[in-house]
Amino acid sequence: MTGEPPVTGAWRSGDPPGRRQFATLFADRPLALRAGGALPSVTVAYETWGSLDADASNALLVLHALSGDSHVAGPAEPGHVQLGWWDPLIGPGRAIDTDRFFVVCPNVLGGCQGTTGPSSIDPETGQPYGSRFPVTTIRDQVAVEAALADHLGIARWHSVIGGSMGGQRAIEWTVKYPDRVPRAVIIACGAAATAEQIASCSLQIRAIEADPHFHGGDYYDSAEGPWRGLSIGRGIGQVSYRSELELAQRFNRGHQNDEHPFEGGLYTVESYLEYHGEKLAHRFDANSYIVLSRAMNHHDVGRGRGGVADALARVTAEVTIAGISSDGLYPLRLQHELADLIPRNKGVEVVQSIAGHDGFLTEHEAIGDIIAGALV
Repeated sequence: MTGEPPVTGAWRSGDPPGRRQFATLFADRPLALRAGGALPSVTVAYETWGSLDADASNALLVLHALSGDSHVAGPAEPGHVQLGWWDPLIGPGRAIDTDRFFVVCPNVLGGCQGTTGPSSIDPETGQPYGSRFPVTTIRDQVAVEAALADHLGIARWHSVIGGSMGGQRAIEWTVKYPDRVPRAVIIACGAAATAEQIASCSLQIRAIEADPHFHGGDYYDSAEGPWRGLSIGRGIGQVSYRSELELAQRFNRGHQNDEHPFEGGLYTVESYLEYHGEKLAHRFDANSYIVLSRAMNHHDVGRGRGGVADALARVTAEVTIAGISSDGLYPLRLQHELADLIPRNKGVEVVQSIAGHDGFLTEHEAIGDIIAGALV
């Protein structure tokens, strides 16, 4: 990470594709969106590992969280600015064994790493969607993933796996497409967004929208983008992703480079938040952050289905549910609610960690053991 962040960290046409493959979906019929409106077509960027069996029975869908993308495994390389977000878990002989499974990880609808989102070109105007990108929901995201499965010739997944926002989509998959999901692994999420989650996301959105370079979402042709607002928003999120104990052990009241805060220096934890905020701005788009945060806020698997209990009663998959002991943002009570209401599960697997919500990304050994056990 060097220099000031770009106007957008989105992947754009002409950038190195890396491992991405692309599928154009809904070209013959628009994607009707749950909140109203439609998208005339959707491009999905996705990556795969392993080989698909002749009967397409070994396909496994891995779903990323808010700031993730299709690069779940593999090195940083042209087209991919960082190591795959679950790299230690995916590969030959690993928890998600690519000698056994054909692994698919798509970039989500509304994202910014190759799938149609606010930074994509609107075919009607020839300009980035920006402020004109429609409201999307978790259900819309899953509808796109189902269309991708059809495109790939996968009628039924072996398993669907996701954590956080990816877990929300995994839940939706089990409810909306029970005949296509015989098993699922759902990590660190709940059946519906809570007031605290909505509050945290709303503050992050307000921080981005308050940046003078946001321009109502139409900043792509500007000399400078709303990276400061995105950085602050990410900082708000980062505090909720980690636990108080972890922050205390890592940073306590330390000073960055021995510069005393009385003299204009930073506490180490302040420097940590600044670094991660700017790092995200180099690889993410502010509008996508807003669109996906709002989709998470709208998450309610029971909406229009008679409530959460009735919706989850429809699940026929064998479901493995896991949570992080110190997760303050998606606390264990939410995973216990899922376990109480989903018919076929073995209770909640609790990962003992001080890492907070981000434990689903950092506790590789424990998360890997849970996934491997579910895939036996």
